[in-house]
Amino acid sequence: MATPDKSAAVAEIAEDFRTANATVLTEYRGLSATLLKQLRRSLGVKNKYSVVKNTLTKIAAKEAGVDLDPAMLAGPSAVAFIKGDPIDAAKALRDFAKENPLLIIKGGIFDGKAVTTAEIMQLANLESREVLLAKIAGALKASMSKAARTFDALRIKMEAGAPAPVAPPVAQAAPEVVAEAVVAEAAPEVVAEAVVAQDATPEVVAEVAPAAESTEN
Repeated sequence: MATPDKSAAVAEIAEDFRTANATVLTEYRGLSATLLKQLRRSLGVKNKYSVVKNTLTKIAAKEAGVDLDPAMLAGPSAVAFIKGDPIDAAKALRDFAKENPLLIIKGGIFDGKAVTTAEIMQLANLESREVLLAKIAGALKASMSKAARTFDALRIKMEAGAPAPVAPPVAQAAPEVVAEAVVAEAAPEVVAEAVVAQDATPEVVAEVAPAAESTEN
């Protein structure tokens, strides 16, 4: 039967699993209390690094709906519950492990899925959210500055009396196309006049004129 202390410990770990953005399981064998304190400090106040009992952690993970590989719960275990930026936390764990090889990163959970040590290292190599936001802000600022310079140059040009841009002329239809359109829409007498005006041959005039007269009658 579980004691009240064990039940409370399981409930606390289960709640940490539920509220964490990511979880990293480590082995801390050989690390002093001073080094563990240094590691907690490097992870930041939003994250929690807890030395845990493997059996209780397994029960807590099951209660929280987290599927943990039993291999990650071997040896002295400590869990980093990441409640801030997972990338920053991964960087902190990676850097600490480089300086203190006794810290072994065994794997973890990210976005509800199990991740390996190699994948955590890949996460650590990404740019943090703050860096990405700073780059986006810089790009937006540069674009706005360029637009402001363009508008300012246009204003100066207009104030100096420069002519406004002229719209390109509408393309003119070919003469034969215009002639066909006029012939199609003009009254017969207009067509006859147009033919005469263009020095048409007498035969053509003779053929067009009667048609015009018959229309008038």
